[in-house]
Amino acid sequence: MSQGWAIVLDVGKTLSKLSLWSRDGRMLDRATRPNQSTNGVLDTAGTTDWAIETLKQWASHPVEYIVPVSHGAAVAGIRGKAPAFATPNYEMELPPHELAGYREQRDPFAETGSPALPAGLNLGAQLHMLEAQASIPFGSETLMPYAQYWAWLLTGVATSEVTSLGCHSDLWNPSSGQFSTMAKRRGWADRFAPLAKASDVVGTLKADLADYIGLPATAKVLAGLHDSNAALMAARGFAEIADNEATVLSTGTWFIAMRLAKQSLNLLNLPEARDCLVNVDAYGQPVPSARFMGGREIESLIEIDTRRVDIKPDQSHLLSAVDGVVDSMAMVLPTLAPGNGPFPDAAGGWANRPTEWYARRAGACLYAALVADVSLDLIGSQERLLVEGRFAEAEVFVRALASLRPDTKVFTANAHNDVSFGALRLIDPTLQPDGELQQVDPLPEDLTAYKEAWHERIAGAA
Repeated sequence: MSQGWAIVLDVGKTLSKLSLWSRDGRMLDRATRPNQSTNGVLDTAGTTDWAIETLKQWASHPVEYIVPVSHGAAVAGIRGKAPAFATPNYEMELPPHELAGYREQRDPFAETGSPALPAGLNLGAQLHMLEAQASIPFGSETLMPYAQYWAWLLTGVATSEVTSLGCHSDLWNPSSGQFSTMAKRRGWADRFAPLAKASDVVGTLKADLADYIGLPATAKVLAGLHDSNAALMAARGFAEIADNEATVLSTGTWFIAMRLAKQSLNLLNLPEARDCLVNVDAYGQPVPSARFMGGREIESLIEIDTRRVDIKPDQSHLLSAVDGVVDSMAMVLPTLAPGNGPFPDAAGGWANRPTEWYARRAGACLYAALVADVSLDLIGSQERLLVEGRFAEAEVFVRALASLRPDTKVFTANAHNDVSFGALRLIDPTLQPDGELQQVDPLPEDLTAYKEAWHERIAGAA
């Protein structure tokens, strides 16, 4: 039996995942847990208990590395050897006066590449609220992004890392590679743990923890990184993507497009008000990006239809339903997650809502493709597009994208483990993904008139 060499702990927004990997990059085992966020905070304690108990199942493996990964817009703090506060859920609503007070202090988009986002999606807004509502003086704790919190939990060593700090946080200047003016002025920059590279080993497993779970105390823990950037690392393992002009569209709760541009770009041309931003990759380089809450929107559209749009047995039925959806001009208009995406102020919903179950789900996929098409245009995406993540298996969605972007080669890869495999490549960048990219065929239906009608309806509703 193959022996486990590395473990990836991926704490996503919707799902937490632990995966065990062999030295040659094959996944040997995987465990998942739906996240439980309540009262405006993340379920860090519950995730911790689950992760530790799951790690005990792999005690017989000579694990050498553990890599933490997390979603963005989450900040943790420690005081001594204990958490200083509960990590806020970025979907919490800030009191209007607190949000207004924070907005007055933000640095311009030109400095941070962070647009003004709703709720707590700007990390600085969370820190502003924590500081305003602290029951004890706020300032004695050590701050770190959520991915590095898990590294601290395993090692006792606190660090920070740029892929999370550079994720629409308001706290980072991607061009200069340092904390933003506001982060320095508010004193937050000084309270973040020392910077480390995503691939840096920050320490080994704490002795008592290693004893309890049965893994080697010599297991090295990396600083880790933001999950979308982990997907980007995985994509760079494919020759078609690595050194070429390409965009990676990571799909889950969020659809995040990240462009690997071959020429120098003026990042100030990104439209701030349309959910475009500048991410920072694992090498510290700025990455023009655009996003919308595609997974959440699709789930809201299928409502009580319990079968997801990416279920393999349903793909032929969903593809067969496209023709009727297009002919009847049944379409979803943006936006179903207010304040997000390329049409943040639009009030969306169905036009000519189909009564048939497959047609509704096919329409949801066409909607996601149309919004993705706009987001990709906003960052100047061209030549190659890799769709990864859960919705890479939603054939109507990926084939519609290929139809809408005829000058782009659209590819898909393994839809389940891209984030974890990308994290693994921090340990060994020479690891090659399992299998080859699959180029996506366009839909047989001509979507030209459908796309034009969709845009006309949006313009008419503005």
